[in-house]
Amino acid sequence: MTKVLVATEKPFAQAAVDQIADIFKEAGFECTFFEKYNGQDELIAAVAETEAMIIRSDKVTPEVLNAAPNLKIVVRAGAGYDNVNLETAAKNNVVVMNTPGQNSNAVAELALGMMVYQARGHFNGKSGTELCCKKLGIHAYGNVGKLVAKIAKGFGMEVFAFDPFVEKADIEADGVTVFNTVEELYSTCDYISLHIPANEHTVKSINYDLLASMKPDATLVNTARKEVIDEDDMLKILEEKPGFSFVSDIPPVQREIMEEKYPERCFFTPKKMGAQTAEANINAGKAAANQIINFINKGDITFKVN
Repeated sequence: MTKVLVATEKPFAQAAVDQIADIFKEAGFECTFFEKYNGQDELIAAVAETEAMIIRSDKVTPEVLNAAPNLKIVVRAGAGYDNVNLETAAKNNVVVMNTPGQNSNAVAELALGMMVYQARGHFNGKSGTELCCKKLGIHAYGNVGKLVAKIAKGFGMEVFAFDPFVEKADIEADGVTVFNTVEELYSTCDYISLHIPANEHTVKSINYDLLASMKPDATLVNTARKEVIDEDDMLKILEEKPGFSFVSDIPPVQREIMEEKYPERCFFTPKKMGAQTAEANINAGKAAANQIINFINKGDITFKVN
């Protein structure tokens, strides 16, 4: 009987837990939920006999991987997987997967919701602005970006995108104008919705030059990763452009400074909120469970990322 560990420092909602448990029970897998644990040492101790793991934002470090000699697969219930050490996983013959698309609608709705919140002055009772007829730039046109475009069109926004990894014709088929350079996107749009991953090419790539090219009263919305923002450069831009706004569902390292100096132009959720809906929680959890079963029983590696 395959032993599965659902290791979630921040647990799934109970409805998701119940459905994950039912999926594994029906498949004849032994599933253990390891929730609200305190730090890496506890996780390392818990993985000794584990053959498969489901995680959320939990960090699967080399130490965790080396402590699990029977581990065959780790599935990150969500899109990003930078919390898993892919190099050690590959060295240990552990397959790593994500669950692309399962959280996408939740993230897209949040991005637009944050735009509305900022445009209306955090609902402070004063006159704000509308999203209708504003130019929205989508930086990375994946599952989330595509849905952001769809929802934004409902607001009457003019939508643009930059993504060198997606065919131009596919983006244009959604009624979205494609730019050939990221600089064109940032200098043209009133709002930028950021959806790039954090990797060696993107960390701190949203830097002074790129931010300086944006309109004086533009808004940057980040529902990706905090590491892609150069925070020192962001502070310079906020100082130099009194109309510029920065909102994010990933609290930056220098959050307190930004909120203290620019309370009306900065807003950050208390924690990463993109996937925090009942629907996304259940969808990602169920997808992760089914991917483990399909991998163990059929060798299916459709969503392998390492």
